[in-house]
Amino acid sequence: MIANTLFGYIVVAMVLFSIGLLGVISRKNIFVIYMSIELMLNAVNLMFVALSNYHHDMGGHVMAMLIIAIAAAEAGVFLSLIIVLYRRKKSLDSDIFRTLSQKEAV
Repeated sequence: MIANTLFGYIVVAMVLFSIGLLGVISRKNIFVIYMSIELMLNAVNLMFVALSNYHHDMGGHVMAMLIIAIAAAEAGVFLSLIIVLYRRKKSLDSDIFRTLSQKEAV
């Protein structure tokens, strides 16, 4: 049974990470980009937990919990940035960030 083996978890994590990477590269909506980054973080968490169980070590679980805590803090910052950007520009297009660069300010 492939679902109970380490290989099954690795395949699922690779698929999730690939979908997240594709979302970051191909999408312009910053909310979709944020969700893709979260998907990639969860894929890495799945790998840590699967490898931790395989090696009978708790280090992977601790690292996964640390990543979840960092992702929660990142979610607060990113969602507040999305709200501020939407209130100013009324759009979630990532091209708006180009207006924040110093080249246009000069």
